[in-house]
Amino acid sequence: MSVSKSYLERSKLHSNPTAKAFLELMERKKSNLSLAADVTSKAALIDLADKVGPYICLLKTHIDVVDDFDQDLVDQLTALAKKHDFMIFEDRKFADIGNTVKLQYSSGVYKIASWSDITNAHMVPGEGIIQGLREVGLPLNRCILLLAEMSSAGTLAKGDYTNTTVDIARKYKDFVVGFIAMHRYEDQEGDDFIYMTPGVGLDQTTDGLGQQWKHPREVVYNLGCDVIIVGRGIYGNGRDAAKEAKRYQEAGWNAYLERIAK
Repeated sequence: MSVSKSYLERSKLHSNPTAKAFLELMERKKSNLSLAADVTSKAALIDLADKVGPYICLLKTHIDVVDDFDQDLVDQLTALAKKHDFMIFEDRKFADIGNTVKLQYSSGVYKIASWSDITNAHMVPGEGIIQGLREVGLPLNRCILLLAEMSSAGTLAKGDYTNTTVDIARKYKDFVVGFIAMHRYEDQEGDDFIYMTPGVGLDQTTDGLGQQWKHPREVVYNLGCDVIIVGRGIYGNGRDAAKEAKRYQEAGWNAYLERIAK
């Protein structure tokens, strides 16, 4: 089972070059931490990425909330990714028909495919959404995650929806490399998906607005997920972002080492 293998061992099994490089990066950097950087100014995003860069494997953005987005922001973020050895994940959550998502991914103001290593999509529209994104992303060595579950209370992404999402992902393993999910699903022969989990926190369990947090050890060791996604727990309420990122990096990595030693 892939859950018991190291990230480096698993990297050898992936045909998608970005997934392969990402797993190698995690092992090299000793980090399975993704920062959810939900800030609304270019300066704040660049500053935050630079502060936490040494501790993360992945910077997760919502680029459409940045008020003063421009190409210089993209250039600076990609330079920081190179400087600190992390990848970029634009959390776009595509959810439209294939032709529309092709345009949203490749064109418009953000041109996401030109700079984001990883993005993601809902499966509500059906397989056409993967096909559309794949036409744009695969030639650029990009990859996507599918939203199989979400961390918010009352989510509809569960049960049959989740099961169908996983079944469809198996048909597009060259481009669909994993899931946003709250736990690891049962592997079938040849499966080795990357599981990224939001709603991870060391100090609290809810924000009163439907978000629910789980401890890194529960997510990585008990539930078998690979990447912990942390936002406000690192930079919210005046926290020292670098100090907190290091704390989460250590917690996530120790849980991973414990898991593969079982």
